[in-house]
Amino acid sequence: MDHEPAAHEVSRGVRRCLRPGEKLRNRDISALLAQISLWLVPMVNPDGVELVHQGTTPAHPYHERLMTWNYGSTDFTGWKANIRGVDLNDQFPAGWEAERARREVPGPAPRDYGGPSPLSEPEAAAMAEFTQSHDFRLVMALHTQGREIYWNYRGFEPPEAEGIASRLSRVSGYRAVKLTDSDAGYKDWFIQEFHRPGFTIEAGIGVNPLPISQFRSMYDDVVGILLEGLAAGCEAGL
Repeated sequence: MDHEPAAHEVSRGVRRCLRPGEKLRNRDISALLAQISLWLVPMVNPDGVELVHQGTTPAHPYHERLMTWNYGSTDFTGWKANIRGVDLNDQFPAGWEAERARREVPGPAPRDYGGPSPLSEPEAAAMAEFTQSHDFRLVMALHTQGREIYWNYRGFEPPEAEGIASRLSRVSGYRAVKLTDSDAGYKDWFIQEFHRPGFTIEAGIGVNPLPISQFRSMYDDVVGILLEGLAAGCEAGL
């Protein structure tokens, strides 16, 4: 009887199984997953993604409000918020007030409105609760776009964070960037709350939403980043 598959890889549009002992990018997946767990949240803003791709109709319960918040335009391709016009990237209790003042967006909008309070949105609250209920030693928030890696937050990051960011940069070609004047993001909150490595990965580059033609190159970049993150966690005893 064959062994159960240890992991899956999408390669040129074909899903294949990786058997125990088989390597991916020269790394033994079975050995990695025997030491550390990988948790994935596929999508944090499903309503916003649906709006970008499908727009709204009069039958939508938020139709009139969405049209007002989108300045009367039926083009939602630049929409970045959730269905209530709150930008989930500015929703976490890490410098939330500073980010709100910096953005100067007073109410629901396509982007940059941080909500009436931190974690006011169910999506952000669910992510915070999910994170607090697990002993995560390293997190990565996958965004688009820019081919950059953000790794710091106001000096709360641990000493090893910059070195891990350099490793992620090396395997992906993405630029590791030390940010200033940026608050209220998920990785900001994680770093501040737990003093552990957190990263925002800005995958792909070009227009929003990114075309499906970029999937292959983005996959190649991101799978290397995830594998390097797993390896870094194992090696450092994170």
